[in-house]
Amino acid sequence: MDFFNGILSIHGVGFLMISVIAIAALGYILGRITIKGVSLGTAGVFIVALLYGCVFYKQLSDEINTDFVTNALKIVDNLGLILFVTAVGFIAGPNFFANFKKNFKSYVLLAIIIIFSGGLVCAGCILVGRNFTDLQSDEFTAMLTGILSGALTSTPGFSAAKDAVGSDHLQSIVSVGYAIAYIFGVIGVVLFVQIIPKIMKADMAHERELLAPTGSKKSEKSKKMGGMLEMDDFGIMPFSLAAALGIIIGSFKFGNFSLSTTGGCLLVSLIFGHFGHFGKFSVTPKDTTLKVFRELGLMFFLIGAGVSGGAKFVQYFDAVYFLYGMIMTIVPMILGFLFAKYVLKLSLLNNLGSITGGMTSTPALGTLISTAGTENVASAYAATYPVALISVVLVSQFLIILFK
Repeated sequence: MDFFNGILSIHGVGFLMISVIAIAALGYILGRITIKGVSLGTAGVFIVALLYGCVFYKQLSDEINTDFVTNALKIVDNLGLILFVTAVGFIAGPNFFANFKKNFKSYVLLAIIIIFSGGLVCAGCILVGRNFTDLQSDEFTAMLTGILSGALTSTPGFSAAKDAVGSDHLQSIVSVGYAIAYIFGVIGVVLFVQIIPKIMKADMAHERELLAPTGSKKSEKSKKMGGMLEMDDFGIMPFSLAAALGIIIGSFKFGNFSLSTTGGCLLVSLIFGHFGHFGKFSVTPKDTTLKVFRELGLMFFLIGAGVSGGAKFVQYFDAVYFLYGMIMTIVPMILGFLFAKYVLKLSLLNNLGSITGGMTSTPALGTLISTAGTENVASAYAATYPVALISVVLVSQFLIILFK
């Protein structure tokens, strides 16, 4: 550890910057490893970040400053989420509203099915598991509700559960449950969207044709916008404006509910992406800009969430609670997929895109885009995500009230 201690003599910000870059480099190497056609992709960054958090987080916090490290990781996490979600909104925007109108009932119903089946699984685990735990009833309920929000990788659900339990003691238990379940919540959906097409031996070229919107609305807009005034060569200004407005909108609270930064940025960028311009001013970033920001944002998000998650995972890990989390990730995901396939009759990529939105899984969308070979799957994610967001907040609060 002498080398590590020597590196820590570098100023805290400098060391964290080195850490972020190193995690990214190693994570992409790991993500390239393919076993029978399945790889972690960008989620490889998450695995390396987890390992880093498990091994180095405590010593890093002791040597620098716990609050500084925690806040720095939150900045990396939130900045990544803002970049990723805003890029997704712009990408999905041109075809989103037509797609949403066409499949409105399917998207709403699927999101509700996924979240409420997760809630039912959680309720079942509470009813059965409370007979085999040393925790008090309210403590066990707080733990399992935290596990549900982690299994669905839902920060709004996590916040809602903490608000509903009230006391600081119960809030800390919710946090523990969230940390334990979050890891499989990420990896499980990432693997699912790669494995299912292989199990079904899907013809991706054919599936992309089924997913493609009728008529290229995006290309039509590009032709019409030839004479638009652009603020910069890459479209960074409209991108930044959409993100800033999204953060502001997401900060408004209605009781215990808010769109959050994710929901706000997604909403505003969808609107910007749909209209493409306001008057003579273009608000459409270049495709290359959106792709870079989408990938960069996902990478930052996974690093921030992974390092802090790894530290908490080591501190609070319990095999039984981890199993609860796996069940709460797997069951809603499979039920949602089967419901979308056999009842709603959604095409495979529309189905999987909706699953990533219904599971509120940001990393899985990035993986699915790579697997599918098209960014059109972002429309299905964007359509189901807001409904899932609201549903998971309501379900988390209801479980606390029901079993308190």
